[in-house]
Amino acid sequence: MHNLIKQSALFHSLLLVSALLAACSKTPSGNTVDFNAEYPPEDGGTMIDATRGEPSGLITMIAGEAAASAVAQNIFSSLLRFDKNLEFEGELAESWQVSPDQKTITFKLKPNLKWADGKPLTSADILFTWKLVTDDKTRTPYGSDYKLVIRAETPDARTFKVSYAEPYAPAINSWAGLQILPKHLLQGQDINNTPFARNPTGSHYYKLEKWRSGEQISLVRNSLSSQGPARIERLVSRFIPDEASQFLELMANNIDTMTLNPVQYARIFPARPELEQKFGLYKELGNSYTYLGFNLKHKPFDDIRVRKAINYAINKQELIDGVLLGLGEPVSSPYKPGTRWTNPDLTPYAYDPGKAKELLRQAGFKPRNGDGVLERNGKPLSFEILTNQNKQREMSAVLIQRRLKEVGIDVRIRVLEWASFIGRFIKTGDFDMVVLGWSLAIDPDQYSIWHSSQQAPGQFNFIGYNNPRVDRLLEKGRMELDPDKRMKIYHEFAQILQEESPIVYLFAGYGLPAIHKRIKGIDNPAPPAGIGHNSQDWYIPQPLRRTEISQ
Repeated sequence: MHNLIKQSALFHSLLLVSALLAACSKTPSGNTVDFNAEYPPEDGGTMIDATRGEPSGLITMIAGEAAASAVAQNIFSSLLRFDKNLEFEGELAESWQVSPDQKTITFKLKPNLKWADGKPLTSADILFTWKLVTDDKTRTPYGSDYKLVIRAETPDARTFKVSYAEPYAPAINSWAGLQILPKHLLQGQDINNTPFARNPTGSHYYKLEKWRSGEQISLVRNSLSSQGPARIERLVSRFIPDEASQFLELMANNIDTMTLNPVQYARIFPARPELEQKFGLYKELGNSYTYLGFNLKHKPFDDIRVRKAINYAINKQELIDGVLLGLGEPVSSPYKPGTRWTNPDLTPYAYDPGKAKELLRQAGFKPRNGDGVLERNGKPLSFEILTNQNKQREMSAVLIQRRLKEVGIDVRIRVLEWASFIGRFIKTGDFDMVVLGWSLAIDPDQYSIWHSSQQAPGQFNFIGYNNPRVDRLLEKGRMELDPDKRMKIYHEFAQILQEESPIVYLFAGYGLPAIHKRIKGIDNPAPPAGIGHNSQDWYIPQPLRRTEISQ
């Protein structure tokens, strides 16, 4: 039934798309536009994208979610950033120097930095942000990196200096991830509940223009940007939870870019040459994976036999083929496949329903009343999978439900809007199982996700994982500077996770962005950092701009 409904919706969607296509390649005067022509760079225009979830706020250290980060990264700056080859370069920092003993980093800020409201941005703002992220009252999952700093100083308005008790391997990376906040606007406020989260002032390429709840966020160029001006005048992110609706909006010329699902990428676009005339398609394996997570504080998920049984009961290749149409990779550790941090000795749990049934039998579960559902001590093996409005996750949950039913597990699926999902269930720990994804940093440190100390509300170890051996490895990995020794630490860490199965790795899917060819300046092929690394240099030539309604 689920597939029939989806196919019917897709059929009607395509009919509507066909009716819209002819108008999409013409200017308001009716002239046909060649989107493949070359145009010189120029400023102006509006680029519109779509996001599935509305941010809960735009202070990333508090929100801790991709929807917030996607918008906030255009508003706030960090000391450092990655270039297109994933090497560090200065953002607010003009330079940085690491002491010979590897325990102190001294950052020199660029001169004449300003906030979007015209106030000076100085080292006092960096110190203020560090104090916020390390304050125990701040409900953030990101504090652990910065709490290792034993001393932070501001010798002058352009110098920020941090010292560690021991060399800390992810130190430089951590300062590329901390978005700097304005002291003059936030001092004395409760960072967890401040109006600033809905009306922020930053220092990056863009500033907030308007936030229409339930509809969209629009940003406009910041003339005082710490990095100089961006080319595109306005960025608009529309909140469209449903992929099919996003796709219709893309075809109707109402948005410029979206991440395609595998059906759209592999079947619809190749069958319609006119689409390829208007849109550029890209394919890149990002630093993320999708997983089924257990609440380890809820029975029966505290029993490793139950967790491993569920792992054996799920056919991961079925998910890759059925949900992703083959556009993904199997996963057996919490790292990007093909990188040095991925343990080559690990392989995903095989699909083996017989072994799953045997493990459940060993755990004390027996069939009840002929309905096929197992029970233990009179309690049925029945629970709920939560996920958000994401078609790949929803489809994955349906396939998981089917496979678990075959081994005697009764599963219900509940799909929620993102903000409610995070606020009511994830941050409170009120769930049995979740289908979610992790977007990972380039550095392999995963202390904030897996260390037992990171289980407070709003922190990332919301599944309640607690293993003293893993804790020690994560602590050791942060202090090891030798890359080869560090690699061995994380290989051992991944091996323990694989054995204990606190989550079931489902897949690492390819990112499949489609971008309208009116957007110029995109690097193709994509460099290691991805196509978005130079989005500030993208531009929209005047002849290719849509007729725009004032915001």
